[in-house]
Amino acid sequence: MNKKLELYKQLPAVSKLLDSPLLSKKIEIFGHQTVTNSIREVLDKYRKLLKAQPQEFSENQIIQEIFNNLEKSNQNSLINLINASGVIINTNLGRVPLSEKIFLQAQNIVCGYNNLEFDLDSAKRGERNVHLKNILCKITDAEDVLVVNNAAAAVLLCLNTFAKRKEVLVSRGELVEIGGSFRIPEVMKAAACKMIEIGSTNKTKLSDYENSINEKTAIIFKAHQSNFVIKGFTEEVSVLDLVKLGKKYNLPVIYDNGSGLLEKSEFKALKNQIDVKSCIKDGADLVIFSGDKLLGGPQAGIILGKKSFIKKLEKNQLLRALRVDKTTIALLEASCKLYLNKKDLYQHNFIFKTLSQTQKELKTKAEFLQKSLKENKILSEIIPNKAMIGGGTSPENQTDSFALKVIFNENNKKQNSEIAVKVYKKLMKNSIPIVGILRKGELVIDIITCDINELKEISQALSFILKNYPYNKK
Repeated sequence: MNKKLELYKQLPAVSKLLDSPLLSKKIEIFGHQTVTNSIREVLDKYRKLLKAQPQEFSENQIIQEIFNNLEKSNQNSLINLINASGVIINTNLGRVPLSEKIFLQAQNIVCGYNNLEFDLDSAKRGERNVHLKNILCKITDAEDVLVVNNAAAAVLLCLNTFAKRKEVLVSRGELVEIGGSFRIPEVMKAAACKMIEIGSTNKTKLSDYENSINEKTAIIFKAHQSNFVIKGFTEEVSVLDLVKLGKKYNLPVIYDNGSGLLEKSEFKALKNQIDVKSCIKDGADLVIFSGDKLLGGPQAGIILGKKSFIKKLEKNQLLRALRVDKTTIALLEASCKLYLNKKDLYQHNFIFKTLSQTQKELKTKAEFLQKSLKENKILSEIIPNKAMIGGGTSPENQTDSFALKVIFNENNKKQNSEIAVKVYKKLMKNSIPIVGILRKGELVIDIITCDINELKEISQALSFILKNYPYNKK
């Protein structure tokens, strides 16, 4: 017991540590209170260690622990990382990276005062939504536009405005659930409207909609199947046919496009994607989509359509809670301006830039990484891979890519698999975390979204991990 007390006494007092020359310098950087809190946290940790198992600690060891604690507390929670997952619009990894051109264009606006809600012609209060109307209407041929903070908010606003305490028709095959348990039925409930399910999971006909229309019906709603596919004995009703039905019964047609492909694309991976411009041409009263998916901009919920419907949305008191700020508006306008020049679009829009890479260019990147790994005595095999567009566009939207399968022990499959799992986890602890693919016990690095500097970082990280953690050595 006396020995344990003696060990407790070896822990320096808080005041003594604060007077330490080494920690005095840290006080200048982090502030007195932050350093004091860190000291107390570390000392508390060592007391618990002593209680569990008596052992000796040096003062320098404790000070180093305080240093580490301070550095850790000073790190940002949201950090950049390398996406080698083979999913281009990776929702968990922040969806679409914004180009420097987009960011710099918005920077001057965001970092100073601006005309967010000020009309420079009349010198009176203006509307923040006006800044995005011209550009989005020009690209899509829509009459008007309204932007809120995300697509779920856009759906909520539309339903609450036009169908509060009324009925909304929606196909059973379109009752989507996306990440975070966001479900169409729950949003309808939150919007205070009644959902009327029609048709079946795999087949919904125009007559199913028409037979369900009554005096309580307020909206014909169609949702994009963003993360699942129904194949085989199937049938769904097009936007054009729903518009004709809506006109017959004087009902608005609202289409949740989801992915936000503004115009038809020449890319094979997007050939089956319904674009916003076509929906407007087909006569949809309102089209809803995300700003940070195929559009290639910041998070936003964009509502395009008939001016009369947009005006009603603007009068809903919910809009105040859902509106976007100057940063989103500036970034979204800069993102949309790229669509006015195809060269700019393919150079500075991350989605189109990524999809524009030829197979030769992708293979060259894969060979670069393989050569770099080989120089560090790491075996790998270049394999063809199907990269996913991702981001709730469609699970079938894939594009040809190349990946490297890292080989740790070519003679022992079980051991290779065990090492792959450990290295996969270690890569995410890198100074710049790297998210690869763990597939059937193999570590795979897809290169489609990686630039040369990121490939160098991947090679260096793998080399460091295997040198310092020689898993394949007995």
